[in-house]
Amino acid sequence: MRKLVNVVETEENGFEELFGQEVTFFCMNYIYAGKLVGVNATHAQIESPKIVYETGDFKTDSWKDAQSLPSSLNIMLSSIEAFGVVK
Repeated sequence: MRKLVNVVETEENGFEELFGQEVTFFCMNYIYAGKLVGVNATHAQIESPKIVYETGDFKTDSWKDAQSLPSSLNIMLSSIEAFGVVK
């Protein structure tokens, strides 16, 4: 069954509305989480990044196994499958 959906575009839609928040990126091979601090035409940048090896229950407030990375991280936009505030 097809459903009609009304999409409303605003200037602050997508990444812009998430600046400064703890965001999770579901990418082709890995899951990354961190504070979104920048976006350009090819990359998103996060501070205090973590690579998530095991999510655990999504109803909990933390990841079951997330390892901190030593510095900020740039993620290629072309590898992102989904993103948002998850935890």
